[in-house]
Amino acid sequence: MSTALILFAHGARDPEWAQPMRRVQAAIRRVAADMPVEVAFLEFMAPNLADCAAELVAAGATRIAVIPMFIAQGGHLKRDVPEMLDRLRSTWPQVKFSLADAVGQSEGVIQAMAAAALAVLDRLPVGSIDQPVSPSPKSSAI
Repeated sequence: MSTALILFAHGARDPEWAQPMRRVQAAIRRVAADMPVEVAFLEFMAPNLADCAAELVAAGATRIAVIPMFIAQGGHLKRDVPEMLDRLRSTWPQVKFSLADAVGQSEGVIQAMAAAALAVLDRLPVGSIDQPVSPSPKSSAI
């Protein structure tokens, strides 16, 4: 059985918005080089979930895990995405599609967000709370 992973994100009009998703994709590929890992989007960006799934099925995937790259289970994940998965299951009944919880609900992600938020405080110049500060220094590594 060939397993594939779809990192499913909301999408945005600004193409730079997808860069963190691409970095997660690259990090997974470094660890699981034999597993196909793709990024798909709900709106504004391509590919969408159906097109991404079609490519993976055509490449031989028989099991596809959809990982919502969302902070929480909102309306899209409670209503829209399950309906999308039902359509995928109808289109490819031979493929097992599974939907994970929103990645932001993972304890590890929650702890990482808390640490990043606290790290900002260490880099705030005194008296400049109104200036934007990146949660982490720029780095090409993940």
